[in-house]
Amino acid sequence: MPVYVHLIEHPDGRIIVDTGMTELHPAVADMDPLLTPLSEQDLDLSSIDMVVNTHLHFDHCGGDRLFADRPIHVQRQELDDALNLEDYTITEWIAAPQLRFVPVDGEFELLPGIRLVPTPGHTRGSQVVTVETAEGLVVIAGDTAVFHGELDDPRTEGQRIVRALEPVAVWLAHAEEPWRPPAT
Repeated sequence: MPVYVHLIEHPDGRIIVDTGMTELHPAVADMDPLLTPLSEQDLDLSSIDMVVNTHLHFDHCGGDRLFADRPIHVQRQELDDALNLEDYTITEWIAAPQLRFVPVDGEFELLPGIRLVPTPGHTRGSQVVTVETAEGLVVIAGDTAVFHGELDDPRTEGQRIVRALEPVAVWLAHAEEPWRPPAT
């Protein structure tokens, strides 16, 4: 299952949403992950101004260390759970002292037209990124929904929140194409 990383180009800064995995780790070796690290992509990592983690499971935050000198925005609940709950993630990837986490409590305007919105469900501290565009609201949802069908028939609080936002498109971390609301 691929993990897509999203780049937001904003007049006030470039934002990476989730960072995927950049190295193998014994804790997930049985999953046989295939890596295509950000550092090997056609992207100037030094041009990134900030990072947003939708949540801190290892497949979404494994590349955070590539951005150690930049702010990494995450819900405070998510950071607390990642640091304190057993078998939650690869803890050393979160606890690295060079990382600059910026804990967020609830909704937060990151830049004009870009908001972080808590969407509990996949984890207690999951969040999505909403982006105002000329076409309407676009959501980058991480794992708030893993499959499109979960937004067709929302079952978690987070999925219901995403649908209530009335987005024109929702990008999921593990799907190549965005989910779009059914035509009315």
